[in-house]
Amino acid sequence: MPPEAQSNNRFKTGYQPHPHQRAIHDAMIRHRFGVLVCHRRFGKTVAMVNQLIDAAIRFGGSNPDDPEQWRIQKKCDGRFGYVAPFLKQAKEVTWDIFKAHVSHFPGTVFVESELIVRFANGARIRLYGADNGDAIRGTYFDGVVLDEVGDMRPDIWGAVIRPAIADRKGWVVFIGTPKGQNIFLELYQQAIADPGWYAALYRADETDLPWLSADECALARRTMSDAQYRQEFLCDFGASSDDVLISINLITTASARKIAERNIAGLPKILGVDVARFGDDRSVIIARQGPAMIGWPKVYDNVDNMRLAGLVAVAMVQWRPDAVFIDGGRGEGVIDRLRQLGHEVIEVSFGGKALNPRFADKRSEMWQRMKDWLAEGGAIPNDPALKTDLAAPTYAFDAANHMKLERKEDIKKRLARSPDLADALALTFAEAVAPGGGAYSRRTASGDADGRLKPQFTQHEYDPYREH
Repeated sequence: MPPEAQSNNRFKTGYQPHPHQRAIHDAMIRHRFGVLVCHRRFGKTVAMVNQLIDAAIRFGGSNPDDPEQWRIQKKCDGRFGYVAPFLKQAKEVTWDIFKAHVSHFPGTVFVESELIVRFANGARIRLYGADNGDAIRGTYFDGVVLDEVGDMRPDIWGAVIRPAIADRKGWVVFIGTPKGQNIFLELYQQAIADPGWYAALYRADETDLPWLSADECALARRTMSDAQYRQEFLCDFGASSDDVLISINLITTASARKIAERNIAGLPKILGVDVARFGDDRSVIIARQGPAMIGWPKVYDNVDNMRLAGLVAVAMVQWRPDAVFIDGGRGEGVIDRLRQLGHEVIEVSFGGKALNPRFADKRSEMWQRMKDWLAEGGAIPNDPALKTDLAAPTYAFDAANHMKLERKEDIKKRLARSPDLADALALTFAEAVAPGGGAYSRRTASGDADGRLKPQFTQHEYDPYREH
């Protein structure tokens, strides 16, 4: 719990958390990682400044439940960090807040040149800018707060912060207000899916804070655009992009659906295979049967075409799909190898001509069909990476009024990753498929007593509709 006047007679910061802030502090006692999506004027920065202060002044105190951590704390000084998108922003937003709360603590020193707060017990809190990751590398942290994560480089968490907390088993809290569909949304979805993480979203119409009355919110709604209000006060990740094809609300609803296996029996079984185009892209295999995506995406990094062809062949023989659609852009070698092995596969050119003339190309048409499927009751697993990919592309209309999906290359420049998982699912909508039309529906496997093969993508092993 953060320091407050009632609970710590020695250190009084003057911070009095409101009920939602208190709930956050209580939750972070039980979780190592937290993601907090908060509306403007919630008080998230003040809360996290006090979270850091509390951790720093308590550092080195005995914890009978964790003797190993006690030994670490006694041996080394505590190191804590506050990270904003830019160092100047970190100083402007929080430096005076730290001073206001702890300048009267005995033995506290403020190092202005390095933006460090040193406490009498040897622990320290330092301010950083995410734009200069090299200034963070090489250090260690016992606790870190990342503020306005949506404005940070996408790799700041995985490449910089995560390694810095590894040896100390440090904690991390990500906070911010939505700003499009980016790394902050991905972290929030991950936190929702992982019981080891804490996730919370606070909308202004739900927190009932005295300084944000209903009248003030109504005035803000009248004087801001609808998109601005939904983003800043209702924490809508899709509000800033009216041209996003698939909304996060649609995706969240689809990931919560539960479809019984008996309701998809006899419907077409389809595999979609997206082949990696660049060195850091991923090759993905996804299975779908009617309204249900079956299992979790099969994702492969740094796999060559011959290896991927073998993996697809195994999935085909085991699951016996009615159709297999493979991205032809970089998948020629995979397609050729599978055909050499006697498998029937269908090549799909993302840039090819769409069946429906309202679309500029095949990929745009497939994504729209996938969106319609989600809206009409399609179910997907609660996979953060898949959900982020689905929410990534924007769309526009060309001079001939054809709908055109944002290119994978442009998405990768914007988000530092390609939507490979969603493209694999979109491939399952390349053409209409009838049940029983594929080669593996007409064959039985030699050597099996009952003439049937055990499917790889089974509800028992890869059920997206039960908790994991």
